[in-house]
Amino acid sequence: MSQSIILQRKAGLFSRSMALFSYMGVLCLIPMMTSRDDTYVRFHARQGAILWMWEVLAVYTLLMPGFGKLFFKFSSMACLILSIIGILSVLVGRAWKFPLIGEWAEKL
Repeated sequence: MSQSIILQRKAGLFSRSMALFSYMGVLCLIPMMTSRDDTYVRFHARQGAILWMWEVLAVYTLLMPGFGKLFFKFSSMACLILSIIGILSVLVGRAWKFPLIGEWAEKL
């Protein structure tokens, strides 16, 4: 089993639905506030929060001429792909730690 899969368990419907919110932009704040005691939800909410912060940062880089537009396009695609992977990992009941983002999320 890969080291990046840190948690696998049978999560209840509430836990899974809260974990799904984690990868839907600003909605990541809902599971962060409502499910503080659930480690499965907290794991996904932290990763989702880092993705959301990255998306917000990408929007602000649009103000920079040249590089901003390129960074925004790359970031939008990367965040979309990582959000889809996060949602799929929730649907199968796993917690896959994203490279680099997972390390930052643990510090939240």
